[in-house]
Amino acid sequence: MIEVLQYDFIQNALIAGVLISIAAGIIGSLVVVNKITFLTGGIAHSSYGGIGLAIYLGIPVLFGATVFAVITAVLIAIITLKNRNRIDAIIGMMWASGMAIGIIFVDLTPGYNVDLMSYLFGSIIAVSSEDLIYMFILDIFIISIIIFFYKQILAVSYDSEFASLRGINVKFFYTLILILAALCVVAAIKAVGLILVIALLTIPTYLAENFASRLSTMMVISSFLATIFTILGLVVSYVYDISSGSSIILVAVVILALVKLINFKK
Repeated sequence: MIEVLQYDFIQNALIAGVLISIAAGIIGSLVVVNKITFLTGGIAHSSYGGIGLAIYLGIPVLFGATVFAVITAVLIAIITLKNRNRIDAIIGMMWASGMAIGIIFVDLTPGYNVDLMSYLFGSIIAVSSEDLIYMFILDIFIISIIIFFYKQILAVSYDSEFASLRGINVKFFYTLILILAALCVVAAIKAVGLILVIALLTIPTYLAENFASRLSTMMVISSFLATIFTILGLVVSYVYDISSGSSIILVAVVILALVKLINFKK
C-alpha cells in the first residue's frame, strides 16, 4: 500500500480529502445545528445546473458550479425567510430544475461524452492541481469567516430571535451560512459527488455531537472524523477497485452504526 503514495494522483487525492474534510466538518456542523440539511441538499442538486452550463460554455466546471450554487443559496435564503409555509415544495422544485438544466446543457454540448457519473458520485482520484488550489482557498475563507464572525454565527445558529434582539443581522448571517454551505458542496463534488455530499456533511457532525458541548469543538471533531472517513474510504476504494465517493460514505455509515451499537449496549 505504501508504494502507491509515489503516484501524483494518489497524493492529490489524499490532500484533497483532508482539505474537503476540514470544510465539511465546519460547514456540516452549521448545517446540522441550523437544521438546514434539506436546504443544503437542494443547493447541492441545483448546482448540477452550473456544471452543465459550464460544460456547454467551455468554462471550468468548478467555477460554473460555484456561481450557480451561490445564486441558488441566495435565492433559497430569500424564499425561506419570507415564505416558510411551502419550503419543501419550493426546494424540491429548485432541486429538480437545477438537475434538469444541467442535463439539458450537457445534451446540447456537441461531442461531449465524458462520464457524468463522476459529478454525481465523485471521483477524488481525478482531482487536479487547480482543484486543490480552489479547496485550499475555500478552507482559508471558511476558517476566516468563522473566526471573525463566530459569536454572531453562534447566536444565529442557536437562538435567532435572541440574536435579533441583540442587534445581530439574522438575515445576513443566515444567508452567509447558506452561501458557505454552497461553496463547501461544490468543493465536495470531486470527493463524493452531488448525490452523497449531504452524508459527508452530516455523518461526522452527528458523531461529533456525542463528544462536543460547544459548536467550535464540534467543528474540530467533525473535521477530524471526516478526514478519517475520507482516508479510510480511499484505502477501501483502492483495495477493492470501487468508487471512491461511495467508499468514503460507506465507511462513514459503518463507523456510525458501530458507535451507535456500542452506545446502545451501554
